[in-house]
Amino acid sequence: MNVVIKELSNDSIEIAKVQEFLFDMIKKEFGYDYVPEWHHDVVNMEEYYINPKRNNFFVAYVEETHEIIATIGIRSYDKDFPEFRHLYSKDTTSSIWRLFVDRRCRRCGLASKMFSIAENFAKESNFNDIYLHTHKNLDGAIEFWTKMGFVVRIDSGDELQTVHMDKQIRELEINPLAADFRYAVEL
Repeated sequence: MNVVIKELSNDSIEIAKVQEFLFDMIKKEFGYDYVPEWHHDVVNMEEYYINPKRNNFFVAYVEETHEIIATIGIRSYDKDFPEFRHLYSKDTTSSIWRLFVDRRCRRCGLASKMFSIAENFAKESNFNDIYLHTHKNLDGAIEFWTKMGFVVRIDSGDELQTVHMDKQIRELEINPLAADFRYAVEL
């Protein structure tokens, strides 16, 4: 299967397909349908991801069928959690949203690739950090995000098992001709 990853364009038909995929994944992963206070970004994709210059939404398609198999959104941090006011700002912090991978396409590196594209976009958009929240009851979520370099900042202890995480965006350039990989180092 050939996979193509593209930025979501301001095409109403394509946006509707992405919204359908997102709500289908939300139902499968969380067991509930549309909740206005939690899903305002999904119903207003243009406002949250397409129109703002420093925001974006990426979609992975099966090249042959144009079937959507994964998504990820990245946008300027726009929350106002009192416990984070000293940590994050809309100018320096980006946030990850709506990383979903179709169950048939998991465990093959697609989620890592999607995140890598979003992180590169954040770096190119001059963000210093990336924030996200996830849930401990999502199979493999904490493990995945820590593998991507995120650290847990706050475990909310709420009924949704919400965990707030962040990562500093770092640039690491290694010249492959001069690198000696015989020794492990902690960065």
